[in-house]
Amino acid sequence: MLADHETAALVIRARDGDAQAFAQLTRAFLRAAYSVALAVVGRPADAEDVAQDAFLLAFERIESCREPERFAGWLLQIVRNQARNWLDRRRLRDVPANDCCVELELDAPQPDAGAFRGALLAALGQLGSIQREVMMLHDLEGWTHPEIASALGMSETMSRQHLFQARRVLRSRLDGKAAAGGTP
Repeated sequence: MLADHETAALVIRARDGDAQAFAQLTRAFLRAAYSVALAVVGRPADAEDVAQDAFLLAFERIESCREPERFAGWLLQIVRNQARNWLDRRRLRDVPANDCCVELELDAPQPDAGAFRGALLAALGQLGSIQREVMMLHDLEGWTHPEIASALGMSETMSRQHLFQARRVLRSRLDGKAAAGGTP
């Protein structure tokens, strides 16, 4: 992740029409945008589309980013809004929205972990979207709590609380599954 001053410099250059600066911002924040989109929409392919759409919108509206050093928070809000709009459109097409996180892909599951994988995906579906966002940014992307708090517009304490609650839910849902067979 870029330092705040590096991010601000790239945003200012992007505002001035420097496409290379926006490309650098995209590379720096694409995984985080994807993670937030995935936390909301629950389907990897759809999350990719949402993240790409959000970057296009961010590029079009870069002038409205009033605090360049807080670009991550501004961008992730666009991602959340795009993801929620996408969910609304999906509901209008009568596609069940309660299958959130069913299609999350895990890296190379162990052959005996099939049952555990299903239980993990079901447990992830029980988390609120903000809990999934915090968990994915922290555990998958390696963001610190101050970075998450700044990007998601919450306090560091709330970031920690959301992560704690998410892990507690997962632990309670998966305790029996891990003992019964697969291990992640």
